[in-house]
Amino acid sequence: MVDIQQEAFKRVWFITGASRGIGALIAEAALADGNAVVAAARNVSSIVARLGESAGLLPVALDVTDEVQAKAAVQAAMEKFGRIDVLINNAGFGLLGAVEESSDRDIRRMYDTNVFGLLNVTRAVLPVMRARRSGHVINISSIGGYRGAAGFGVYSSTKFAVEGITEALRDELKPLGIHATVVEPGYFRTDFLDASSLAVAADVIADYDDTSGAVRRKAAQMNHNQPGDPEKLADAVVVLVDAPNPPLRLPLGTDTLAAIAAKNAYVAQEMQTWGELSASTDFTA
Repeated sequence: MVDIQQEAFKRVWFITGASRGIGALIAEAALADGNAVVAAARNVSSIVARLGESAGLLPVALDVTDEVQAKAAVQAAMEKFGRIDVLINNAGFGLLGAVEESSDRDIRRMYDTNVFGLLNVTRAVLPVMRARRSGHVINISSIGGYRGAAGFGVYSSTKFAVEGITEALRDELKPLGIHATVVEPGYFRTDFLDASSLAVAADVIADYDDTSGAVRRKAAQMNHNQPGDPEKLADAVVVLVDAPNPPLRLPLGTDTLAAIAAKNAYVAQEMQTWGELSASTDFTA
């Protein structure tokens, strides 16, 4: 039975990967804004240890790679709050290494979480939103979701998938009154570059020392010295949810803005250089 008292909450958020890092900060910001939060993570005790206990918080156990568990977590949210207004697909991790250095095992494990896990949770939540003709799906991507780079090629491919999924969701859900946004953080001062969030390819190939090797060294130097403030990121997500006409993409951080501008300029230049050949492949009238 739905707890009637919970109707006093502004919105009900469902956040994956909510026990630490950006997910926990977003949960804290949402709670402070008067929302209820369904905080999902593999270990419920870690959620309580980080976020405490309150009437507006429902910790749920969720391994996003388990489709049955995703449906059970959504059911628990419905029994407690009766609705889900915002889905934050945040659970994920990175892989640092050249494409050739990355093992099949690490790649598949990352895709299971970053892509297939996101799809599991999204499919579980969307029936609830469709029934109300209301909601907002927010998928956490990355600066690497807009442009790939040496050392993060396979990780970027998972975030490219998230970007494509979100673009399609936006078109599919807009007629149903549901928004879809992909958030693209740059480098924020979290534990993302720690071993808890970032796998490092064990196979090191000397030929890539100047490319992916240089990125490995830079990542080690940058860890916990990133330019982005994660608390400001969490506050920005609250502003995003409150927006009546949210964007398809929300880049966060000046580094992401610069990366997007550089890629757009590069694509425009290549199109100009190769445009004649590109256009020559149509049937001749």
